Order: sequence, then structure tokens, then C-alpha cells
Amino acid sequence: MKEIINEITRLKKEKNAVILAHNYQIPEIQDIADFVGDSLGLSQQAAKTDADVIVFCGVHFMAETASIISPDKKVLIPDPEAGCSLASTIDAEQLRAWKKEHPDAVVVSYVNTTAEVKAESDYCVTSSNAVKVVESIPKEKKILFLPDRFLGMYVSSVTGRKMEIWNGACHVHEKIGDVNFDDARAKHPNAEFLIHPECGCSTSCMLKSQLYFDCKNIHIFSTEGMINYVKETDADEFVIATEVGILHRLKKIKPQSDYYPISDESVCEYMKMITLEKLYESLLHDKYEVKVPEEIAQKARIPIDRMLSIV
Repeated sequence: MKEIINEITRLKKEKNAVILAHNYQIPEIQDIADFVGDSLGLSQQAAKTDADVIVFCGVHFMAETASIISPDKKVLIPDPEAGCSLASTIDAEQLRAWKKEHPDAVVVSYVNTTAEVKAESDYCVTSSNAVKVVESIPKEKKILFLPDRFLGMYVSSVTGRKMEIWNGACHVHEKIGDVNFDDARAKHPNAEFLIHPECGCSTSCMLKSQLYFDCKNIHIFSTEGMINYVKETDADEFVIATEVGILHRLKKIKPQSDYYPISDESVCEYMKMITLEKLYESLLHDKYEVKVPEEIAQKARIPIDRMLSIV
């Protein structure tokens, strides 16, 4: 393992490459990355890097976004089969048909979508800034929100905006909705509950925390919001409702605290496809380049730029 890490470090320097890794990546990938973060943070890093090569350790739509933001950079993904169940719930043709049904609506697309879907959108959002983006849209405008229905319902609840919401979901976060939170709270009565807004339980948990005093330890956060909360709070026990990959980063930030996944089965197989060996091969042979066609990239860059401007 040490030898391959040394080779990756050498190749990175030789090729002026930067390694970006999502919070859900395996520990070895997170440890060797130059930056670890959520979709918004990774997009921001892709936009400002002076590297010639961006190696994106995440899923395919993330590499596409980096290619759109930095068209003059070579963007590589170590495994092109690393897809996203949420992004696959809507394609450009379906979105165009939906827009025809609501011709005056503003299209707000979660960043977890393909480049073609982004090109048909007015705004992109991440779980970090979805509320702020929706709040920035004039109230008289109808909003089509896609593709995650749980994030859409959460944003609608927080902002009070009625939106048309696409019926999509992340297969990992959707399953978390089936977890019995009362059992988890009974098991960890003193823990802070950090819940991703993509989770099937997010809206009901948010309402519980607002209505009942004893539920004030329930918090809805993006993955980066979870990181920041753990950094700032004095609490030392946390139940985490998102993909388990984030536990590695949390433990590095505050190792003295206790972290419990709401479910040990909250694992995204796509996020776990990238390994050190695949990262090394990608850097060594420039595998696999992700390049969005310029016509699509030009259209998709508009909603992405709007996303990056509202943080």
C-alpha cells in the first residue's frame, strides 16, 4: 500500500494533478485526496484549481460537473462505472416533457443529475444551498424541483414554497426512511442526530424537532453541514443518518467523540468503486477522461454558475 501511495504522490506532482474526493469515498481515497468535501465544496475546488488534471474520486455526474466548470482541464474519473441511482431517475427527454407541461416554471435541479439535465435547468443546487437558491426565486414563479423528492419536500417545508417535485430518490438515503428513529433515540438518548435532507425521514424528523422540545437534538444537514456542526459543538455523541463513508472524516476531525450510523447498511456501492489501484491507473494512463460536449456544457454552465454564486 505504501508503494502505491508513493507512486500516486509522484504522478500527481509530475502531472500537476489535484485529487478531489467526496465524503462517501473509502478511507484510503479520502486520506490521499487534496480536498475532501460535499458536492458544493468539490465544485468550488474544481472551479478555482490551477492544476492541469483533476482526478475526481466520486461518481460520474460529479466529474461531469468539474468538466463543465473547468473546460480547459483534463478531468479523470478512476472508474467510469461509478454512477448514481438518483441521477438516473430523470433524463433530459423526461425533463423537456415535464417543462412542456409547465411552460412558465423555473427548473431547479439537484447537482445529482446528468450534464444533459443540467443543460435543461435554470438553477442547480446542492443540499448545502438548496434552501437559499429557492428563496432567491421570485415567489410568483412556479418551481419544478428535481430529482430528489425528499430534498424537495424538505426545501418546501423550510421555505414555505409550493413546488412541483419529481419522484426520484437516492437508493441509500431512501432506505434510511425505514429506520425506526424512536428505537435509535432510545439506544442513544444523549446523542445528537445528524440527518441528511435526502433521507426518507428528513421532513418528518424536522417537524418533530420543531414540535417537540425533546427532539431538539435532531438536525438536518448536508454532509458538509454535519462536518461543521461536529467541529463547533461541545457534544461528543452523534448518530449519523447518511452514507457511512462520512464517519471516517468525522472521526479524524474529532476522534474523542462517538459516532453511530443510523444503519450499517447505508452504503453506496457506486461511491465505493474507486480504489487506490484504480486511482493509480487513472493517473498513470490518463484513464478515464470525462469531457462534456461543448454545446451541452455551455448550457449547463449557466445553472451551475448560479449554484456557485449562492452559498
